[in-house]
Amino acid sequence: MPKLKTHKGTAKRIKITGSGKITRERAFGNHILAKKSKARKRNMKTSAAINGKIKKNIKTALGV
Repeated sequence: MPKLKTHKGTAKRIKITGSGKITRERAFGNHILAKKSKARKRNMKTSAAINGKIKKNIKTALGV
């Protein structure tokens, strides 16, 4: 069976930590920020962990 190619769109958006966790950035933080509260904008800066069934799909797409 041939090697699988890395899905580059996924690779640009997802980071794998040293312990094997998968993290992503949060959406909606680029523009129209005046109407969003400080707490909401602050929360958008933090990264989010990916869990569950989609974690397996992402690892497959990344070839991990």
